[in-house]
Amino acid sequence: MTEKELDTQFQEAFEIASNMTQASLPQDVQLRLYAFYKQATFGSANYNQSEHFDLRNAFKTNAWIQISHLSVKESKEKYIEIINSLLEK
Repeated sequence: MTEKELDTQFQEAFEIASNMTQASLPQDVQLRLYAFYKQATFGSANYNQSEHFDLRNAFKTNAWIQISHLSVKESKEKYIEIINSLLEK
């Protein structure tokens, strides 16, 4: 798959995910999607505890840090895989 094809599939998967309701997705799936999206679009997470730190952001940051070893390409592929598996159900 070329980089352009991967980018197109990633964008399509993101649009599908954007139309899903949070209530329809388990929280662990939401966290994985968040982490793969952030890794794919911003690269590895930088941990920065601010005064606005809360538990929700801690879970999101932790999910992102756990996959920070993946490349942008791998993160996009994983994101697409999750969306495709959800569509199969």
